[in-house]
Amino acid sequence: MQMKAICKRALSFRKAVLTKAHSAWPGETHIPVSVFTGVTHTCVQAMMMAEAQDQGGRHQHHEGRWGWVVVGALFMVSSLVFGLIRSLGVFFVEFVLYFNESAQAVSWITSIGLAMQQLFSPLATALCNMYGTRPIVIVGGFLSGLGLILASQATSLTHLYVTMGLISGIGWAFVFTPTVASVMQYFTRRRSLAMALGFTGVGLSSFAFSPLFQLLLEVYAWRGALLILGGLSLNIMACGALIRPITATKAIDKTLKKSSLLSRLSVYFELPLLLQKPFLTYGAAITFFNAGYFIPYVHLVAHSRHAGFSEYQAAFVISATGVADIVGRVLSGWVSDLGRLRLVHMLSLWTLLLGLFLLALPLGTLGGYVGLLTTSLAQGLCSGAMTPLVFAVVPEIVGMERMLGALGLLQLIESIGGLLGAPLSGWLKDTTGTYSASFAVAGGFLLLGSAVTATLPGFCSCTSPAPLNDAEGAPHNEESKQESCPEKYSLALTPLSEKNHPTSSPLH
Repeated sequence: MQMKAICKRALSFRKAVLTKAHSAWPGETHIPVSVFTGVTHTCVQAMMMAEAQDQGGRHQHHEGRWGWVVVGALFMVSSLVFGLIRSLGVFFVEFVLYFNESAQAVSWITSIGLAMQQLFSPLATALCNMYGTRPIVIVGGFLSGLGLILASQATSLTHLYVTMGLISGIGWAFVFTPTVASVMQYFTRRRSLAMALGFTGVGLSSFAFSPLFQLLLEVYAWRGALLILGGLSLNIMACGALIRPITATKAIDKTLKKSSLLSRLSVYFELPLLLQKPFLTYGAAITFFNAGYFIPYVHLVAHSRHAGFSEYQAAFVISATGVADIVGRVLSGWVSDLGRLRLVHMLSLWTLLLGLFLLALPLGTLGGYVGLLTTSLAQGLCSGAMTPLVFAVVPEIVGMERMLGALGLLQLIESIGGLLGAPLSGWLKDTTGTYSASFAVAGGFLLLGSAVTATLPGFCSCTSPAPLNDAEGAPHNEESKQESCPEKYSLALTPLSEKNHPTSSPLH
């Protein structure tokens, strides 16, 4: 702020010098540049120093202490959203027995919740662009808890579809993507590590929630357990209150106010991204990821029980997978920030390994409980490693300015995979009588997604391509930025006489 004040005073001083110069040379149209060159040079230096100070302040703010508070909020949000979703497999057997329904029908509870979380993410990001992140996350936390509390009173699967699936799913949409975007906006140099640490909440909660949910089922039955989970989910509202966004909401300027409603929606929802091939290619890849990613967490407990292991042994498999997940996330974030490999290359590698371990998961039971636990640990490690990279790659494709809207649209696109993955695996179990085909299909989806990722433009390059800018795919670069606002650092050395005589010659 001090530099900007100096710059303002320098501009005023320059104007005063020019006025006095015209008084000294009343008949001259060409003023010697030496009269005010020194003043102009001082003004330019002050402007550059002010800009450098502002950029340094912004960078310090991004990497500052409050950014880690937002990481803590992401930790809690990821625990109470995806950590909870992962551990809902403990309820799977209870629902099948209580409602006397097929595995496919019960699988739709988780699938609807995931689909709603992803389908409504573009709406959540658009509302964040209009009203800010904090109020949207608080509303989402309320809906998340409300859905689970109402689910405790369900008398049919349809009621669970509406409460746990629809209401809680919409709440998860309003919570997860905006919180992830807030963390990505706070960090630049250590973004991957910050994301990884925030997402460790998923692994820790998977470790803690599975035995906890099993205990709650035994003590309070499934209705009491869901009521307690609803109360826990209401804590997301407190996490939303901690988010202090650093980017202003998108203001509707005079031009946009005169435009149509469709044009305004296009701005808030970042709809031009849907015309860009790299964005659509990445969306297809994560759709395949999403189709197979959650299948182990829905059916791994039931698979362990089907293999003859006890309830607590089956729950411990999910807990051990959660520990491996934590290690994978931290390892992935640390390696990513070293900058030795491109993020998209690391993402493709981890998804390839995850697909292979999912294919091997049914074979793990041949080695008894140790074999099942070993393959589950490997699957959890790769699953945790790929998760922060899925989000960290997005700014490389679309740039930070469009990242919030891009995350919402990607969640919408990948909802197709989340909606079909678990029911398909449940149908395969009902048809074949085992979960082997389900895990094989899940592994196939991950391998296919890894192959689609390799078709991204510039994938084989060692350097990241410039992020996209508009619907035609123009990249962000310094020249385009300067052309779009050429006056940003421009101080025209135009004397007052030239303003009065536009046809006069330039300064000499």
